Amino acid sequence: MFSAKANPIFQEVIKQYHVLDNVDQDFHNPYNEKDDLLAHLLYRKCWIDTVQWHYEDIIRDPNIDPVAALELKRKIDASNQDRTDMVEYIDSYFLDKYKDVEPKPDARINTESPAWGVDRLSILALKIYHMNEEAQRQDASAEHRAACQKKLDVLLEQRVDLSTAIDQLLEDIAAGDKYMKVYKQMKMYNDDELNPVLRGQK
Repeated sequence: MFSAKANPIFQEVIKQYHVLDNVDQDFHNPYNEKDDLLAHLLYRKCWIDTVQWHYEDIIRDPNIDPVAALELKRKIDASNQDRTDMVEYIDSYFLDKYKDVEPKPDARINTESPAWGVDRLSILALKIYHMNEEAQRQDASAEHRAACQKKLDVLLEQRVDLSTAIDQLLEDIAAGDKYMKVYKQMKMYNDDELNPVLRGQK
């Protein structure tokens, strides 16, 4: 099953990031794309998500220097673009994997591509990690820990459900019961030809 491969990789990424717990740390992908392209893509995807998670924490500091905040906002914008690019790379992997599958005449399309489900699974891994931290935080009140444990239980159930849904979608695509149709995100705000503010500065 795909999720049996993806979820441990996401957990591995998050654990490795928190060894240093620094958004500026060097990135090293332990999975060689020639040996295991999917693992390589999944590791990179979750690393981007993990760094961005912590960017989002930092920028919410009410005392952040405005100049530093602007610089960080641009890092978040770049990270969002990287995140979208990685989703498209993962979808390209699936498109290639299932390129020889002939969809059945009654095959249906899904509301999202497989990789956007993977995107949600990666973010969910981060929610689980950090909610678990809160549920075990010894300097927090018992009420806080209990409330966070309840939320953690829901997140864990959600991971089971989302993992199952992604696995079933890929099985349906492999069997020809569903077909993939991927649309590029066509983000406009980063494009100096499409964003009128950027275009006006050329």
